[in-house]
Amino acid sequence: MFALERQKKILEILSTDGAVWVNKLSAELGVTEETVRRDLEKLEKQELLVRTHGGAVPIDESTYELSLETRKHTNVDVKMRLAKEAVKHIIPGDIIFLDASTTTFYMAKELKKMSNVTVVTNSLRVVEELSNQENLKVISVGGIVSNNQSLVGSLAERTVEENYYAGKMFFSSKGVDINAGLLESNEKECGIKKVMMENCKQRYYLCDKTKIGRVGFVKLAPLEKADFIITEAEFDPEWKAKLAELKVEILKVEEE
Repeated sequence: MFALERQKKILEILSTDGAVWVNKLSAELGVTEETVRRDLEKLEKQELLVRTHGGAVPIDESTYELSLETRKHTNVDVKMRLAKEAVKHIIPGDIIFLDASTTTFYMAKELKKMSNVTVVTNSLRVVEELSNQENLKVISVGGIVSNNQSLVGSLAERTVEENYYAGKMFFSSKGVDINAGLLESNEKECGIKKVMMENCKQRYYLCDKTKIGRVGFVKLAPLEKADFIITEAEFDPEWKAKLAELKVEILKVEEE
């Protein structure tokens, strides 16, 4: 069993049982306890669980909300650089989708300098940031308000599916794996992103280097669904060959 499959199984057991134990996982997965501990450590770093003595438990809602607020203020310099590069690919007259990731929030700040752009988004933070910009048209989808300050669920998905088509989509995700593709850790966030991806012409994946190889247990899309990857990361030869094979273009953000 590969590490990605093993970690997905751990999250499934955690969701069902409410807790996991190292010794039981070791026996069930057929790996050493040290391997299980490394898996739990990796999943904790990705904010998918909290390790305890001898096992792990889910992240409760209050902890997760705090984590989101913390995440909004981490890697700010990199996120701003990715946002500035992303906005270079927007021209007057464009209709764009923005997801509810933290990097698109920084894109919204850059978009204030532009005019005649229509923004369709499920991010309440983006809507708030752009609400007083007369030079931009901002459309918010309906839906359920999530802990990520986003609008999700079937209403949000239908709103996009039945009413909007964008020339460009700018989005992020929990992580990206060379074989598994674009990965998420939240099914509801994943749902609205999938609909946006199907209803647009070009897709720009905002990917700081911490997301490369990072595991999420929900599959968002195959790697080739990203037409462009905007990143500051240096990809190794294997990654470069794979992206070239899939015709995914790397838009490298240089150091300032």
